[in-house]
Amino acid sequence: MRTLLTLIACALLLAGCSKHAAPAGRWEGTYESGDTFVAARLEISDGLVRVSAPDVTDDGLRDESERAQMRANMAARLAGAWGEIEPRKMDFDGTTFRKPGGIAPQITWDPETKVMTLWVYLGTNPAIKIPLRPVSAFSDDPWTH
Repeated sequence: MRTLLTLIACALLLAGCSKHAAPAGRWEGTYESGDTFVAARLEISDGLVRVSAPDVTDDGLRDESERAQMRANMAARLAGAWGEIEPRKMDFDGTTFRKPGGIAPQITWDPETKVMTLWVYLGTNPAIKIPLRPVSAFSDDPWTH
C-alpha cells in the first residue's frame, strides 16, 4: 500500500512539472476605445510565437470618417509589418504566455473556451486585454468580422 501511494505521489508530481504545449494557430483582433486604436495578429507554430499589435492614441479624431481612416491605417500598418515579425520563444504554463523569465502576462489562453487574449501595455496605463478570434488566414482588415 505504501508503495502504491508513493507511485501515485510521484506521478502527480511529474504531471505537475510537465511542459505544457502551446496551442497552434492564428488569431487576430482589434481594440478601439475613445482615442486609442490597436490592431493585433498572433501566430503560434512549433511552440514559437509571432505577435504584432501596432497602436495609436490620437485625441484629434473628430468624426466617424476620421476614425474609419485611422482603422484603415492601422490595418495597413499591421499587414505591412507582419513579414518582419520574428517568431520567439515564450514561457507558457498552460494558460499564460510570458516573456522568458518574465512576470507580466503577454497572452492568456483559456483551454476550455478556446479564447486567446492579448495583453497590451501602453505606457503606465493598465493592460488592455484584447480577445482574439481564431482565423485560418489573416484578413486585410481585422476590424471586419
